Amino acid sequence: MIWAYPDVSLVSYLAIFFGVLYFIYLFRFYKINQKLKVKKRQLVFKLVLRTSYFILFLIALSGPSIGTSMKEIKEEGKDIYLAVDLSQSMNATDIGPSRLQRIRFELKNLVKQFAGDRMGLIIFSSEAFLQCPLTFDQNVLQLHIDGLNTGLVPNQGTDLAAPLGLALDKFNKETSSQPNSKSIVLISDGEDFEKNYESIIPDLNDQGIKVFSLGVGTSQGSTIPRGNGKVIDKNTNQPAISRLETESLKYVATQTGGAYFELSDAVQEIPDLIAALERQEGTLTGTRMVEASANKYFYFLLVALALAMIDLMLPLKTIKL
Repeated sequence: MIWAYPDVSLVSYLAIFFGVLYFIYLFRFYKINQKLKVKKRQLVFKLVLRTSYFILFLIALSGPSIGTSMKEIKEEGKDIYLAVDLSQSMNATDIGPSRLQRIRFELKNLVKQFAGDRMGLIIFSSEAFLQCPLTFDQNVLQLHIDGLNTGLVPNQGTDLAAPLGLALDKFNKETSSQPNSKSIVLISDGEDFEKNYESIIPDLNDQGIKVFSLGVGTSQGSTIPRGNGKVIDKNTNQPAISRLETESLKYVATQTGGAYFELSDAVQEIPDLIAALERQEGTLTGTRMVEASANKYFYFLLVALALAMIDLMLPLKTIKL
């Protein structure tokens, strides 16, 4: 026999508590016995009865497990690529302390919610690069998220089709994945200079890949820091203003069966994004047999309850009048 909850201290405290109370109970009857005639046989019966069901309650509380059996454990999970825009506009400060710094913080929390799923990281601006392939290793992914900065990619504009195409290509090479397990989280301020994403949507739908877009920024926008100055608009020779553009992000999400969410100081929909990803049906990634013990606490609990009911419903007279 093994114990599911071998809390020796708790059982000991309960036993001591019961012993003290019952000692007081017996001492009371001893005092009564000095003046009245007490039925000692029935007193002993009560002592044995109550001690028995109390011990049975303690055994049930400890979770006795008798015997073992083999159980099949199914392992399910989802494959999720995080595609993060690292163009210069992600340094804008309309979200404190900046769009990219806020994304780093939120992604670290998001990743923790999917410990049983494979996640990968794609970075992009005008081109897309695989920063971290699909992995169960949370520590590796967290390290890559900590290192996100706009210097990792060439900054010659933003192309939303680039990360979608790269994720599609990587998913196609993952022969073990099923269509209903594939998702892309597209994180960007929505500025797209190429407008090539429409052509890739049919391929995403064919593979059952859903895109969940996260728009980062505000409609008012802000200037973009660069060194000690700001990014200058070449057309006006004035500081460039980067604003959240939602049209392309919403289009990609709705056309692939995903959803659109926003992140700013006023709107924080990261919990909604996490909930949407959790609702996606996982894929059976494998099965394994484990040896499990059978907890039999309920047998001891039923006997203890039966004895307690007998003690309650059939009180014994211990004093002869």
